[in-house]
Amino acid sequence: MVTETRNRQDRAAGTRTLILDAAVACLVELGYAGASTLAIQAKAGVSRGRLLHHFPSRDELLVAATQHLTSTRLAQIEDQVAEQLAGEPEGPRRVEKCIELLWTTFHEPVFWAAVELWTAARTNPALAAALRPEERALRDAIRRVGERIWGPAVCAHPNYPELGELLFTSMRGAALPYAFEDRRRPLTDPHLALWKSLARRLLFTDGQC
Repeated sequence: MVTETRNRQDRAAGTRTLILDAAVACLVELGYAGASTLAIQAKAGVSRGRLLHHFPSRDELLVAATQHLTSTRLAQIEDQVAEQLAGEPEGPRRVEKCIELLWTTFHEPVFWAAVELWTAARTNPALAAALRPEERALRDAIRRVGERIWGPAVCAHPNYPELGELLFTSMRGAALPYAFEDRRRPLTDPHLALWKSLARRLLFTDGQC
């Protein structure tokens, strides 16, 4: 009996993940307007009843899908960054590498899925209401991962909160033109040199790091 219950729970969790992944793919490929429940159902390969059982509301599904993928990617990014920074001592070089790695995350499908939701939420009060608490939780999760990536010396610096907010908001804005301009190599973006210069000034000119 316990095994049967566990199997049902595992199947339900697997179906939910399948639906969430399909919803993100539809957001990225078709945009908010095209990411209908019918399109998501077809991509996930599930019945209409099963999709509605897990997510009665389309907007609830799309918000949950983006947050699901983002949380998964955050864990993956943390592992990747830890591997790439292994053996790199704290200091300017490590900070510059962190900035490069952070910038690449604004060019992944999950970012563009989020952009679709942000844009739609401007004229959709219900979507905006569903999105706000999830976005706050996501920002907290990003902050926690960032603190583990940057290292204790940088995080203890009095200018770190200012730098973290500046990088996050600036990168988010700088990434948006990539949606319609032919910019295929983010690591050659001139903003990178500016962000690194600002980080050096904020963290290392007073000798605290």
